[in-house]
Amino acid sequence: MAAHMRILKCRSNAFINVSLTHILGLRECIPRSYSPNTRYFTSKRVRRTFIDFFEVHHQHKCVPSSPVRPRGDPSLLFVNAGMNQFKPIFLGAVDPRSEMATYRRVVNSQKCVRAGGKHNDLEDVGRDVYHHTFFEMLGNWSFGDYFKEETCAMAWRLLTEEYGIPPELLYISYFAGDATSGLPADEETRQIWLSIGVPQDHLLPFGMKDNFWEMGETGPCGPCTEIHYDHVGGRNAASLVNTDSPDVVEIWNLVFMQYNREADHSLRPLPQFSVDTGMGLERLLAVLQGKRSNYDTDLFSPLLSAIHQCSKCPEYRGRVGVADEGKVDMAYRVVADHIRTLSVCIADGVYPGMSGAELVLRRILRRAVRYSAEILQAPEGSLAGLVPTVALVLGDAYPELHKETSRIMDIINENEAQFLSSLKQGRRVIDRTLQRKDTSDNLFPAHVAWSLHRNLGFPIDLIKLMLEERGVTVDEKQLDELATDNKKLTCQTQASDGEAPLDVHSLAELQSQAVPHTDDSPKYNYSLGHHGKYVFHPCSATVQALYCGQALVSQVWGGQRCGVVLDRTCFYSEQGGQSHDHGYFIREGLQDVLYPVESVQLAGGYVVHQVTTAEVLRKGDQVQLYVDEAQRLACMVKHTATHVLNFALRQIMGPAVEQRGSHVSAERLRFDFSVKGSLSIPQLQEIERSIKDVITENECVYMEEIPLAKANQIPGLRKVDEVYPDPVRVVSVAMPVSSLLNSQTHTPTSVELCCGTHLLSTGEIRDLVIVSEKQTVKGISRIVALTGDEAKQAREAGQALAQEVGSLAARLAAATAPSLPEAHRLSKEVGLLTDAVDSTPIPQWQRRELQSQLKSLQRSTNTTIRKLETKEAAVKAQILLQRNSTKRLVVDIIDTDCISVVMKTVNQYSDKAPDSLVMLLSHQTPSGKVLCACQVPKGYSALSADDWALAVCAHLGGNAGGSVTVAKGTGSTRDITEACRWAEQYARGKGCNGP
Repeated sequence: MAAHMRILKCRSNAFINVSLTHILGLRECIPRSYSPNTRYFTSKRVRRTFIDFFEVHHQHKCVPSSPVRPRGDPSLLFVNAGMNQFKPIFLGAVDPRSEMATYRRVVNSQKCVRAGGKHNDLEDVGRDVYHHTFFEMLGNWSFGDYFKEETCAMAWRLLTEEYGIPPELLYISYFAGDATSGLPADEETRQIWLSIGVPQDHLLPFGMKDNFWEMGETGPCGPCTEIHYDHVGGRNAASLVNTDSPDVVEIWNLVFMQYNREADHSLRPLPQFSVDTGMGLERLLAVLQGKRSNYDTDLFSPLLSAIHQCSKCPEYRGRVGVADEGKVDMAYRVVADHIRTLSVCIADGVYPGMSGAELVLRRILRRAVRYSAEILQAPEGSLAGLVPTVALVLGDAYPELHKETSRIMDIINENEAQFLSSLKQGRRVIDRTLQRKDTSDNLFPAHVAWSLHRNLGFPIDLIKLMLEERGVTVDEKQLDELATDNKKLTCQTQASDGEAPLDVHSLAELQSQAVPHTDDSPKYNYSLGHHGKYVFHPCSATVQALYCGQALVSQVWGGQRCGVVLDRTCFYSEQGGQSHDHGYFIREGLQDVLYPVESVQLAGGYVVHQVTTAEVLRKGDQVQLYVDEAQRLACMVKHTATHVLNFALRQIMGPAVEQRGSHVSAERLRFDFSVKGSLSIPQLQEIERSIKDVITENECVYMEEIPLAKANQIPGLRKVDEVYPDPVRVVSVAMPVSSLLNSQTHTPTSVELCCGTHLLSTGEIRDLVIVSEKQTVKGISRIVALTGDEAKQAREAGQALAQEVGSLAARLAAATAPSLPEAHRLSKEVGLLTDAVDSTPIPQWQRRELQSQLKSLQRSTNTTIRKLETKEAAVKAQILLQRNSTKRLVVDIIDTDCISVVMKTVNQYSDKAPDSLVMLLSHQTPSGKVLCACQVPKGYSALSADDWALAVCAHLGGNAGGSVTVAKGTGSTRDITEACRWAEQYARGKGCNGP
């Protein structure tokens, strides 16, 4: 008994020590009830054990992690959970021909980023020892296969047997039900855990907030059961579950997808029950390695050591809160976390930029730079120097980090240099704002702070720190309102972009009624006619289903908008970056009534035609389909041209060029690709010449469907990160697909996986002109190009503008001694021609040539104008000096139409009479507009120039601005003499009583 009491006392003291440790923010060695083999449980082994457990012992298919950029899901900035890539399965919208359609049991380790959007941990990173922007989610899934019993049993066995976690340290939460939603408690799950052997006092019910998981505002959802771990042990920690205690943490969430959240917020049972589980590798590793902090595991310790090597601060000690003096350890955690996120995102093609995920990544990078440079005092370039360490730690699981190390470092270095430059600009913005405003309220304008954050990429905490140094604070309430408004706008945009043509219930109902998937192979049924024109053959079809509102119906009446599912179609649905077809169909027996097809979408193997019905339409009706041939052919031209462009880019820029997105419409093509810096004029010209050669040679375009595995063996095959059907369509230029498969040598040609519609030969492109090429973010360029007649018109417009620029250059060279009005007129012509060159569709290489010439002409005219204005101002200043030689306060009128001349005259007058207070007004007739400029001596305290100019111009119904010594503005009056009198009186009223 005494021994037992001594054990209890020790455990009690240990618990007190842990609590004090948390409060004081110190890391200490404490007694533990669980001492795992840390050497055995490396991060690589823990990840591998998880995969093998499900793959080898429970027949799960191991699916590689998808990139952190979501595949075709505009509702997400980043992949933030393991289930993201499987959303088409949960929604019933997976392509039945793809490998994903065969998935029943799946396991993987998914790269996840939670920064921006619904899940945003960015501002919490560094403040504690367990938040991250990048983490790895270990998960297993069942799609209509096993359910609750198997899921719980497998999870328990993995944790307690494979990983050896003592069962008494684990606590289970389950769904307690919700009366408002009409949901009962998940008694089934509770009984399963009891049968496994979990004690009742370790089994805890919780409500919707903690134990009901939802994909979003709408969509699949269901109750979940979570497994929690007690870091302390030797006690009953049930009261600490779901209380945000660092001692008892959730490590695994098992979600049972049973319901669908409808648009009206009601819940409907799903046609197929599924399982979605997720366990953060970082948290699991902390448990298995006996650490209280994720940052003490081998996922982070090499990084923290590398950071110390380039820092001037002491090594990392794991402190938090008040114990972390100078926030040094917080800075270590921020930099370690953020460099992982930056490396993974950039390797997956997400680069720092100005919108969406790119903007979030830009903020992450700048936050890392700020902590690295200002707190850790690491030299510029240190951040990029950590990338090889990230690749060393994570590269075995994600080999793209090794492949992209050099590119990642370059992009980080470029963006760091930009940010350090922006810091100077930001400080100037803050200084100017503080000079202009009344700081008696001690509040900095929120809209300026938000602009620094949104446009210059300043982290909010950095803005607050910079303001604190100047003794002011930001208006937090207004700043929160601006952030909330921006979030609402983003959510609305994402919601409007993410609509599916058929919901999960409609798709399930079609399948339950044995409605066959739409045969859309007739979309490829076209040929060349006798006169070299494309012939698009009409298609007969039967109405299989009608979708109106949120329900499948048997008929729709005239004037209703509905979705029509046919047994077969020749219409192309929006996919693969190509716009959908337009056209119409007619109903059998009603030949003179057209049913216009407004859009065409694909969902779960069904092609949905959006139609506003002219007359009644019923299930079973026979219809004849006709595509808009001109629109279809224009898309075919642009799509084949896109493939030729992709090939030309690789040939000229090298194999490192990777497609990052494209869009093809009847009007133009857009192509995004990875490249370091913008293309040069010679490169743009060479790309166009290469494409022109392919067009002139009128190469054949071959299209063939072959097994996906076979297609992947084709040398030089181009594909993007998508889930492809099997068999897959291969499109090649100049060489048949069979020849590419059988060839022993690699012949460079355009060959891609593509479901789009294409020309039969390249000659139909006729011409291609790149009318725009610019970097959307660092490392990603976007090309916009025109073809055919539009390309010809662009070339003609370019020639016409080139002649105009040449003519203007000749006139400027001939005007050796122009007057000031003539110089201004020529300068205006340069400006107008510059606008025309910037906005007119012309070859991009020619645009850059003309822009360079026009900049040179603009510099020349500006120099001429500056000299003429200075000369005119000197004459006017001399006249004014003679007229006002005895005055210290001078308010006078000069004759000029140029505010710059007024300013220069004021400057020159003040140079000759430095003790004078000078205001000059120029009166424009007949408009009555007044130009105003003034200057006061440096250090003059009675009156500032900006106050004087603002008062006078406001009196004249205008505005002004400037500094305490020099200012300018405009106004309007009929009586310039009275304006001069008022300006002089104002100055005298401020104590300027000179003669």
